[in-house]
Amino acid sequence: MTNFNYWFEFNLDTFLLVFIVLNIVNVVIQTVKTIVTVNGSPMSAAIINAITFAIYTVVVVFMNADGLGVFWKAVIIGVVNFVGVYVVKVIEIKNRKDKLWKVEATVLRGYTQSLHKAFVEAEISHNYLENVGKWTLFNVYCENQEQSAKAKEILNRFNAKYFVSESKML
Repeated sequence: MTNFNYWFEFNLDTFLLVFIVLNIVNVVIQTVKTIVTVNGSPMSAAIINAITFAIYTVVVVFMNADGLGVFWKAVIIGVVNFVGVYVVKVIEIKNRKDKLWKVEATVLRGYTQSLHKAFVEAEISHNYLENVGKWTLFNVYCENQEQSAKAKEILNRFNAKYFVSESKML
């Protein structure tokens, strides 16, 4: 790796700065890759995957370069990964679009009117089917995250068993 060290003119400060910046870029792009691979189109997943492997190749070269001990490289990579993934996930959660969620819940028949009243007071859309054995089946529709949290709180108050599904685009 003599040529690589010569490129930095044995300047540890420059090497350290480039190493940290490369790892930040790598962590951010790798985290975005994971999100896009799960939620994106095949083309966007392929493009981000190609970019991440190209950047990672450069990071591997820096990991093998002299000038900074293995311990410090591991510490830098660990800290950058923790902070980078956390920041990207916070940004992703804040930018997540609200979707219509359908909650199917069952409660004992004795709670039917109380649960119905709680949903009406909370202005949460719902309907229900009574007399399913000793149960009542509720279909609850939440149009944002706040409504979903409120519906969950109400259902837990009445010991409901529930299942949540995301409405899909047609």
